[in-house]
Parts: sequence; C-alpha cells; structure tokens
Amino acid sequence: MSVRVLIADDQDLVRAGLRMILDAQPDIEVVGEARDGAEAVALARELRPDVCLLDIRMPLMDGLEATRMLAGADVPDPFPVVVITTFDLDEYVYGALRAGARGFLLKNAGPTMLAEAVHAAARGDALIDPNVTVRLIEAFAGADAAAARSAAAPPPATPLTDREEDVLAAVARGLGNDEIGRDLHISLSTVKTHVASLMAKIGVRNRVELAIWAHERGLTR
Repeated sequence: MSVRVLIADDQDLVRAGLRMILDAQPDIEVVGEARDGAEAVALARELRPDVCLLDIRMPLMDGLEATRMLAGADVPDPFPVVVITTFDLDEYVYGALRAGARGFLLKNAGPTMLAEAVHAAARGDALIDPNVTVRLIEAFAGADAAAARSAAAPPPATPLTDREEDVLAAVARGLGNDEIGRDLHISLSTVKTHVASLMAKIGVRNRVELAIWAHERGLTR
C-alpha cells in the first residue's frame, strides 16, 4: 500500500516540486496540498494522511503551531509530521521537533532522503538530515543554558547501560539504524532493541526526541 502524504508550503513552486518527487515514488501518493498551517491542519483532519510534510515558515499558522496541533503530546491520535525547511539553524525547527515532529529535512536534501524520511515517519521511526543534526540542536545547547537544559531533560527512569549510551550518542549524531549497527558492530535487531529501551527509559516517543534529550544533557560523545 502507498504512503499517503499531505504537503504544506506557502510557495507554489516548492509544493509542485515536492509533489513531483513524491508522486514519482512507486509507494508514495500525495493526497493533498496546503498553502498555510491552518489549511494543513484542516486538510489533515479531513484526509487522514499517513504523513504530513510541513514547511516551518507559513502564513496564518506556521509549521510549529501546525505540528503542535497535529502531533503534540496532548493529541489523542497524532499524525506523523516531517518538517522540511530552508533554514538549518532555525529555532522554529527545534520547536517543531519538541512539538512532536518525527523528522527534519532541508529542502535541498534530495529525492532519496525525502522519500526515506516519509517512509520512516510512516512506520513510526524518524529521520533527521544528518548534515544538520548536530548544528541544529547544539545551537540550543550552549554552556550558558546548562541549568535550563538540565531542568528540561529529566534523568532516565533507570540508568542507561554503556551500550545504550553508545547507541544514544549515535542517534544524536543523526545516524540511522543500519549505520549504528555497522559502527558498533551489532545487528539491526539489537540496535532496534536498544532504541526501544532508550525511549522507554527516557520517556520519549521517537528518536528525534532521543537526540534532543541527549544534546540537552550533553550525552553526545
């Protein structure tokens, strides 16, 4: 079955380009387009897409608020949201990840990574553009904000094992499961087990939040 995608961007040419790329994939179908965040929220609730692909800077309602309304912690049946933007150091992107987005891509990421991000979000995983992961999050993890970060990132329910810390650091660098397995010389199933354990211990919903938590506590060795 095809992954049904809703695109939201205020630029007609960008929406057309994203539709062309996604519709060219044999297992992805664009089911709707929105010009702003408010229209995106309304269409998502009407069409029930598998993934919402949202720009950050849009009129009427920006992508941050739209993400919060579609994927926030208080949403009973959250939508998988992928944020796509031109700005790799935009505080609104960080806010969108905090609001529940499952992925973050630059608009020049390319067709392959765009399709991978859509599929990752649809299956409950997440993908952050590895070229900007560290720069994006560390921009909000400076030494002057140490106290605030500590308060925002509570300790895990139970201590992390050494291997879990290795996996967490790799996730924070934006590596996918296959890359983590190769780097740490463990199987894909073992990586998935560690990631699931980390989410449970830390109390987050996806690997995007894992990466943010790791950066906030300085656990990105």
